[in-house]
Amino acid sequence: MLKSPLNRIVAIFIAGIFLGACVSQQPEKKEEAGAEFRAPAYPLITIDPYTSAWSTTDQLFDSPVKHWTGRNHSLIGAVRVDGQTYRFLGKEEIPLQPVLPNAKYKAWEGKFVTNTPVAGWEKTDFNDDNWKTGEAAFGTKGMDQAGTVWETPEIWVRREFTLSENGATKLYLVYSHDDDFELYLNGTEIVNTGRSAKSNVVLELDKSLLNKGKNTIAAHCLDRGGLAYVDFGIFKESEQKQIFAQTAIQNSVKITATQTKYSFTCGPVNLDIEFVSPLLMNDLDILSRPVNYINYEVASNDGKNHKVEVYFEATPEWAVNELSQEIEVTTGKTGNINFAKTGTTEQPVLEKKGDNVRIDWGYFYLAAQEKEGNTIAVGDFDAMKNSFAENGTLNSSENEITTIMTKSMPVLACADNLGKVSSKPAKGYVMLAYNDIESIQYFGNNLKAWWAKDGAVSFDEALTSAANDYTNIMMLCDATDAKIYEEALSAGGENYARLCLLAYRQSIAAHKLIKDNEGNTLFLSKENFSNGSIGTVDVTYPSAPLFLKYNPELLKGMLNPIFYYSESGKWTKPFAAHDVGTYPKANGQTYGGDMPVEECGNMIILTTAIANAEGNADYAAKHWEVLTTWANYLMENGLDPENQLCTDDFAGHFAHNVNLSAKAIMGIAGYGKLAEMLGKTDIAEKYTTEAKQMAQEWRKMADDGDHFRLTFDQPGTWSQKYNLVWDKLLNLGIFPEGVAQKEIAYYLTKQNKYGLPLDNRRTYTKADWIVWTATLADDMATFQKFVDPLYGFVTETRDRVPMSDWYETPDAKQVGFQARSVVGGYFIKMLEK
Repeated sequence: MLKSPLNRIVAIFIAGIFLGACVSQQPEKKEEAGAEFRAPAYPLITIDPYTSAWSTTDQLFDSPVKHWTGRNHSLIGAVRVDGQTYRFLGKEEIPLQPVLPNAKYKAWEGKFVTNTPVAGWEKTDFNDDNWKTGEAAFGTKGMDQAGTVWETPEIWVRREFTLSENGATKLYLVYSHDDDFELYLNGTEIVNTGRSAKSNVVLELDKSLLNKGKNTIAAHCLDRGGLAYVDFGIFKESEQKQIFAQTAIQNSVKITATQTKYSFTCGPVNLDIEFVSPLLMNDLDILSRPVNYINYEVASNDGKNHKVEVYFEATPEWAVNELSQEIEVTTGKTGNINFAKTGTTEQPVLEKKGDNVRIDWGYFYLAAQEKEGNTIAVGDFDAMKNSFAENGTLNSSENEITTIMTKSMPVLACADNLGKVSSKPAKGYVMLAYNDIESIQYFGNNLKAWWAKDGAVSFDEALTSAANDYTNIMMLCDATDAKIYEEALSAGGENYARLCLLAYRQSIAAHKLIKDNEGNTLFLSKENFSNGSIGTVDVTYPSAPLFLKYNPELLKGMLNPIFYYSESGKWTKPFAAHDVGTYPKANGQTYGGDMPVEECGNMIILTTAIANAEGNADYAAKHWEVLTTWANYLMENGLDPENQLCTDDFAGHFAHNVNLSAKAIMGIAGYGKLAEMLGKTDIAEKYTTEAKQMAQEWRKMADDGDHFRLTFDQPGTWSQKYNLVWDKLLNLGIFPEGVAQKEIAYYLTKQNKYGLPLDNRRTYTKADWIVWTATLADDMATFQKFVDPLYGFVTETRDRVPMSDWYETPDAKQVGFQARSVVGGYFIKMLEK
């Protein structure tokens, strides 16, 4: 869509220049790179962990656009054809109005205890006179609206109330929790989340559960470490009505690596929309530039000319953590670019950190090139849409608005009058962008994003460049999409290729690209919905294949913070750290437990993989001293690990972990390979020999007949040995070929409908590890036997969130985690030579 055949030919030619020659003997090419399939959520705007917006319904207009956390990032699109308006993007949703306010609106008092109460604590007639009284919300010190500090493992909270409104109006419970949460209304359980943490979840109440007099909400929350939070209230719908009620007809949606493309019928015209995130890994200036594009193209479908106007609108929800924050909305111009921008009046730059947190500093932009008939304006939520629906224009006399969105909702809007549109397409584009001013706090220093060149490039210049580069960027995105699709298709087949296309933007946009004060690349991940850590090594490890494949410099940027942390003396333990902080503050590890064997193995294996990809060990040579310390730690502690956490830390500590031992052996072998590449012959022989001897012991200790065990001391157990994949990919020659193939044959007997469980203890799995395990297979057909059920999970799960990597294999239900970078691990099959 939106590109001529000539441009597509140019794009494929550019692919050869910029991205290298395509693999030989490709399968028959389809008309365009990409595929049409049902995603759990469709990527729309993907810039970084803060600016990340998705559609969570099959039709683009069936729900509001969501931030990856599930909060509304309202984005609405409509087209007006001969006076008839058709909504094609997003859904109008006025914030609910408080009936029983939660703490985000107004502090409230509740009764609470932090020790297990007696039975019946959730019932209305329970005597809570001995409970403490506290001001909500209940949470970790420093969290927004945390009136009562809660730092114990568990809390029980009761709130009594009487409702004056209980007529025909629908009522909704709005609750926030961190972590596991259960909630009762008058003794009836209506919420039980299991292991998860979420903010502002909206649940319609069954009003038959309400009493005429006294009512009680009772909640219990378990904190699993890190942040803790409990808050809840009751709300009603706004009386405002939907203005863009009529929707378009969606014909198709296609996903490519960098684009999501929709096709609609809007009465007598066809409309094509493309959401383009130019995450081009061979051009880090473009990848880092915080600007995405929405392309639109309209053509008559009945042979007649039609008067057409196109409308886009966003709200300041994009620039706040909470709706209760005061915001400012303004218009402006730079060069030939008109824009509307919004941000909080407070501008608390880099003050907040955490997992379920959105940015509330910097400015969100809706921008377009200046041209006749194209206008940008700010105004009231209803008035702006009414103006467009009535006459196709933006009727607003306001250039600046300051308000709180819970009191009044302003919008940033763009309208493009395309005039009379025939069968010859009329087209245009808008830009959505975010200037975060300062991106990351790195060991006490506030650092700007890569694109800013340490302040040498202004945001106005970046926005202007994004417009000037538009045509070239569109062709480069097409070229990138074609290259990735063809390579993934060749490596693993159609279903595998589709998984890679969906993973591409999700993985990259879960990072922030910056440079430290010495000019070193830093590509820092955020642990989305796992704990909010920044630069986590065992998140880097599964994410790495995407970056090994398309730009190892970015993987170096993921490892550099951990190397610096040890080499600077800030981290003094003889093993690698788990993380360097909580996003966006990278000031040192904040995770509560160490993973000594896990992280040492990860760091050495990935350094070896970089050397293998680049054909030299220069990067390893820079960090040889600390690599040696970690390799020696693995030599002493890796064969039969003590009671430690591994990357699958949600399963808890356990000793004698066979897969963790395999990682240690791979790390030692990797260190030997690096020594060999650096001409350190004696060292290479010593560590390679040791790795082979450990592998022999491993086979004896782990053997369980037709497979290998979960732990050395427990016969009758099994687990995925995904760490063995590096023996194959790095050609280390440590384990006999039969080891992996024996495991593969056994795994095929253990699969459920939606994939292979992680091990024998539970039915849940990790999506990334399934692809790693599948890559151990010697043939495509066996590989696909593992990948096809995973594809079934992605396309059939009822949890409409950006891909989860932790789910139940019998029913495709999300256990936890979403929008994480680890799906970059899907690309591991493409590392095979």
